[in-house]
Amino acid sequence: MFPRLGGLEWVIILVVVILLFGPGRIANVASEIGKSIKSFRDGISGEEEEAEKKSDTDSKN
Repeated sequence: MFPRLGGLEWVIILVVVILLFGPGRIANVASEIGKSIKSFRDGISGEEEEAEKKSDTDSKN
């Protein structure tokens, strides 16, 4: 259905994106995505720790 994208096509897409948005805005978006991923991972690990604590307290009772 869709053709596979080779290296040259990716370069062209990257150049067009940089021309449209500019390197500063792309850096800001990338930074926000990184912060979001970190927050998501922290939330996941926090829920796992809470579940472990809960199971430990349930097994002690």
